[in-house]
Amino acid sequence: MIETIEQYILEMFNLSVPTQVRLAQTAVILIVLIVLRLVAFHFAHNKFPNDPRQLYNWRKFIEYVTVVIGFVLIGQLWIESVQSLVTYIGLLSAGLAIALQDLIVSLAGWLFIMWRRPFVVGDRIQIGDHAGDVIDTRLFQFSLLEIGNWADDDQSTGRIIHIPNGHVFTDVFANYNQGFSYIWEEIPIMVTFESDWEKAKSILTRIVQQKAPHINRGDIRRAQSKNPRFIINYSNLTPTVYTSVASSGVLLTLRYLVEPRQRRVVREIMWESILRGFAAYDDIDFAYETQREYIHYKENKPSKKTRPTPPDDIVVE
Repeated sequence: MIETIEQYILEMFNLSVPTQVRLAQTAVILIVLIVLRLVAFHFAHNKFPNDPRQLYNWRKFIEYVTVVIGFVLIGQLWIESVQSLVTYIGLLSAGLAIALQDLIVSLAGWLFIMWRRPFVVGDRIQIGDHAGDVIDTRLFQFSLLEIGNWADDDQSTGRIIHIPNGHVFTDVFANYNQGFSYIWEEIPIMVTFESDWEKAKSILTRIVQQKAPHINRGDIRRAQSKNPRFIINYSNLTPTVYTSVASSGVLLTLRYLVEPRQRRVVREIMWESILRGFAAYDDIDFAYETQREYIHYKENKPSKKTRPTPPDDIVVE
């Protein structure tokens, strides 16, 4: 019976017996790997039923392991002349490096992401002109849930951006969460020169100290001790208000720490408190761009005709 099937396949597809054997062995390997993959997925779901992050990481790990094992087993099966796995991978890499250069760079980027962990799923990052929350990492690309763009204060746009892994080598990227889980936020408030700026600063200082998130230095130290790759040491974490002078008035800048995903919420709380605080005082006014009409005779300035003649020893050009 088996010989009849082999003869039929040989006549139908013009395949030799060794080729038929390799095809059968390849099919067996694929079936076994698929079954093992499903069993491993079932185990992961049972082990982490209520932890989506752990479940995602285990699913990705299982996928990568089964792909690598299948790649090695099937590769050795079809390339008999290559006895050494190292030689096989070297020859394959040389061919792919020429034909699939971009994919090789992306694969190297994936290895860098897995090894150095510049970001993980769930981190908020910015790479080049794109920013968002990392929602997936694959062999050749990672995906972001976009923030910013037309949405203010790092709010989500709802779009998913797929970025080749090779960009980690060519673009500068920032991680909002790694090393220090807070970012510094600033709100500039400008009041007119005629306003009581000291009273305005006192109001803003009270608001920022009451409304800004309370940061526990001990919690920050414990978080940094779990990830000692970065040494970040701020001597002052207390919210404050800085004073400076601009062309249109006195600039009072609130500065405080906030979690990256809470920027807009905290900013709204701050602005509502500021508007209510300033509304109670008539001697505090916001400065804004205005146009002024200058009428010479209403300014009580001497006209050019009545301007006194300068002394003889002063030359007016």
